[in-house]
Amino acid sequence: MAVTSKVTPKKEAVVAEIKGWLTSAKGVVLTSYKGLDVATDTQLRRELRAAGVQYKVVKNTMLRIAAKQAGIEGLDAHLEGTTAMAFAGDAIAPAKVICDFIKKNKLEDKGILTIKVGMVEGKVIDEKGVKALANLPSREELVAKLLGSMNAPIANCVGVLSAVIRNFVGVVDAIREKKEKEAA
Repeated sequence: MAVTSKVTPKKEAVVAEIKGWLTSAKGVVLTSYKGLDVATDTQLRRELRAAGVQYKVVKNTMLRIAAKQAGIEGLDAHLEGTTAMAFAGDAIAPAKVICDFIKKNKLEDKGILTIKVGMVEGKVIDEKGVKALANLPSREELVAKLLGSMNAPIANCVGVLSAVIRNFVGVVDAIREKKEKEAA
């Protein structure tokens, strides 16, 4: 008797949901969480949530199908063992939070929480790329640096102009004092 593989509507819904996450997120990081205890996992989820990052455990087959439907290539080789998916509208946040968490809890040497692969706006990046992404400054830091750079010339100009006015007032005051002394 031949076994036919029929996809259930429930599985189709899960695949559609994962596909939606993959296509709507600017930043995605896939991790292996094998050996992660409940307390550490809870702390990780708390930090991800605070940064606006969603974190879901996914089945490799469902993720593989969703990636194929979304036209994303390069994930298949990384879909072995346990897989969790961190994703957000910010391209850097998932990588930054996970990499910082791994460093802070010294999980890198233990191999408990490892980065499998990442994605930035639909492009697959390897583990080194995810770590490089995590080292970039946040969007807020970049905007602050840009505004500081734009504000510096204006502030310098104001300083120079106020110095000219101060010097002019000082010269006029010195002339006034000199004339008062001559008149006396």
